[in-house]
Amino acid sequence: MPLFVRHTPVAAPRQALADWHFRPGVLQRLTPPWDPTTVERTEGIAEGSRAVLRVGIGAARMRMVAEHFDVHPGERFSDRQIEGPFAEWTHEHRFEDAGPGHSVLSDQIRYGLPLGPVADSVAGGAVAARLERTFAYRHRVTAADVARHAAADLAPMTVAITGSTGLLGEALAAFLLSGGHRVVRLVRDRRAAARTQKRPGERLVYWNVEAGEVDLDRLGRAVPDAVVHLAGASVYGAPTAAHRRRVWESRVKGTLLLSRALTRLDRPPRVLLSASATGYYGDRGAVRLPEDAGPGTGFLPDLCQAWEAATAEAEAAGIRVAHPRIGVVLSPGGGALGALAPLARLGLGGWPGRGDSFVPWIALDDVLYALHHLIAHDDARGAYNLSAPEPVEMKALVKTLGHVLGRPTPLRVPDVLVRTVGGRLIREALASARVVPDRLLAEGFTFTYPALEPALRHLVGRDAPTA
Repeated sequence: MPLFVRHTPVAAPRQALADWHFRPGVLQRLTPPWDPTTVERTEGIAEGSRAVLRVGIGAARMRMVAEHFDVHPGERFSDRQIEGPFAEWTHEHRFEDAGPGHSVLSDQIRYGLPLGPVADSVAGGAVAARLERTFAYRHRVTAADVARHAAADLAPMTVAITGSTGLLGEALAAFLLSGGHRVVRLVRDRRAAARTQKRPGERLVYWNVEAGEVDLDRLGRAVPDAVVHLAGASVYGAPTAAHRRRVWESRVKGTLLLSRALTRLDRPPRVLLSASATGYYGDRGAVRLPEDAGPGTGFLPDLCQAWEAATAEAEAAGIRVAHPRIGVVLSPGGGALGALAPLARLGLGGWPGRGDSFVPWIALDDVLYALHHLIAHDDARGAYNLSAPEPVEMKALVKTLGHVLGRPTPLRVPDVLVRTVGGRLIREALASARVVPDRLLAEGFTFTYPALEPALRHLVGRDAPTA
């Protein structure tokens, strides 16, 4: 029977590593963004508890039910397949000491394929490669997440999140839950908000920007220590005045509504992280743009200035406010990389115009870690650039993605097509902004993925070949 084993050192004590695995949000953090597996239900980790997953693609998707056993908190636990695609599957998770402040994560899986030797000869290599790819990703995320939480050493807190169903909001909620914190999701569906939680450690609170409504009673009873405001309509949409107005109001009106609501709580939060964007800087060519570079001109710079100014009431009430100016977040789960990667896999990767516009990219995980840093540091106020320290030109981004995927990238998207299809906002969103995160770096923040190629390899599950 095939045996898969992987060991990874972690810069955190064994107990911190073990505790992380037993918290809600972990399965979401461990599922690679390129993996079609979805979590239908999980009962946590206890003797006899179960997790229900959907694995595979399209019509080939199957239900997999895993049951936990041999659970020893702080040391190890195992799970075995009760129902699913394998003839047999037993997975042991083990946590071991490796000196003061360090530990080792070990995964050992014994599995069997249906039809035995026949399946092994046909698909055995592909299954083994898939396990290597998946667990390389899982161990990188585990080591980084656990180390970040251990280094911050924050007492459990309650964090309210707007835009919590988006790509970034979902990931942030899972990251915080796995760190032992509580999450309050501000949601627009009043009926959904009537439910107490989406999963353990969460609760839902109703708010509606268009109606100007916030359930202050429920939000007040949640007593958030921090608020992360991520909500806003996507700039990518129909090139119309109505869409531009929707983008503006979702951000400016939404921020005004939230800021005012927080000041009316009996116990306001200590900190509000109100997202902004690197669109603040406009089209600046190859000019280096730290936080004090000043705004550009155009719709997006004007929007970002009004967006940031909309927190004035919260600041006047004594709430610490920071504005993370978030760049182009890279994840196959959505955004720019979600659009580019499928085309690149087909050999159709292309870049708009000349391709010399600088892209202020940042890996999704580093956005989470930067937001965590801003919550944790009591002197973090004002604007922070959330972009990797090595911005690249658009052509280089597309070429690097093609290289990582082993596909050619021969195409150039003509400017006229970008203007015709995308309209004004798309053209502004593709402007050149050589943004640099000077304030984060000065405060000692370290990027897990400071360079583009390692970031892309992590995100699409293509490790660099070994010599």
